[in-house]
Amino acid sequence: MKAARFYDRNDIRIEDIPTPEVQSGEVLVKVAWCGICGTDLHEYLDGPIFCPKHGHPHPVSGEDSPVTLGHEFSGIVEALGEGISDLEVGDHVVVEPYIIADSVDVGPDSKTYHLSKNMNFIGLAGRGGGLSEKVSVKRRWVHKISKDLPLDEAALIEPLSVGYHAVERAGEIKDGDFALVTGAGPIGLLTSAVLKAKGAKVIISELSSLRRQKALDSGVADYAFSPAEVDVLAEIHKLTDDKGVDVAFECTSVQPALDLILDALKPTGKAVIVSIWGKPASLDVQKVVLKELDIRGTIAYVNSHPETIKLVESGKINLKPFITGRIPLEDLIDKGFDTLINHNETAVKILVTTDPQLLP
Repeated sequence: MKAARFYDRNDIRIEDIPTPEVQSGEVLVKVAWCGICGTDLHEYLDGPIFCPKHGHPHPVSGEDSPVTLGHEFSGIVEALGEGISDLEVGDHVVVEPYIIADSVDVGPDSKTYHLSKNMNFIGLAGRGGGLSEKVSVKRRWVHKISKDLPLDEAALIEPLSVGYHAVERAGEIKDGDFALVTGAGPIGLLTSAVLKAKGAKVIISELSSLRRQKALDSGVADYAFSPAEVDVLAEIHKLTDDKGVDVAFECTSVQPALDLILDALKPTGKAVIVSIWGKPASLDVQKVVLKELDIRGTIAYVNSHPETIKLVESGKINLKPFITGRIPLEDLIDKGFDTLINHNETAVKILVTTDPQLLP
């Protein structure tokens, strides 16, 4: 079968590899669509990061590079391993793409398995990936979805779960609360979608006019401001009667955005750091102290997929506006990675398939 294989920085190859055999307790998924994630781009430009280096197997998966990429994917159950009776061949599914040690509690009440030692992801550290025709996944990580939900939209469930968990980390969101989101990239937009579904009034700060317009047109933002064109803090004070926002989500990993959040939050407000920072940031601790702010980190998701799926299936979140491209696997680098690296203002989520019948 065809698969995109990560060998090293700037070295991803489309190759023929053996079709996986479904093992006991596993589900063989025929992949429909797989999204290209910012993490995939970082591996291509700067890796290996999550991908294990050649000759250095990951301690849980036991695999080293080359590995198959792709962790944002949807598909159809093609076969069931021994012991699985709660799914059927033909079911539509998405995958929560974790690689976690067997000794870790990953039950429905666990709130920490995503923080466990050596945690990694299917499609980055081995065990197959969504940028291939098929993948065999442990039953625990497979989530059934309604057949009424288009499979291309379903491929965005994984990044939407990142936004869902980020909003969870902020605590209760009350109807009418003001939420500031810095950055309208894919995660900023999807976090905003969850906030709107929870009843918040969303303010986005974003330099790109195209991304601001996408936020407004998709309905995930009530207001979108450019910090290069207006005083965003002044606009926030106007909208909130000088009180400040109730919660704020940092989705850019740039210092001015973090500074804006500390100024924009009301006393006792909560800041959630969603972006991955590749360098240290500075923090005006005095503002945190004098306003009794809470600053919280968030990473990935933990038992978030079921509720995220419900939000989408209920119609409270529409994922279609965020799909800006659909390409065959053969065009992964030229029309996928290149677009997202060099023309990222024009794209939110580019989806990839190995099935030509699914392409427009």
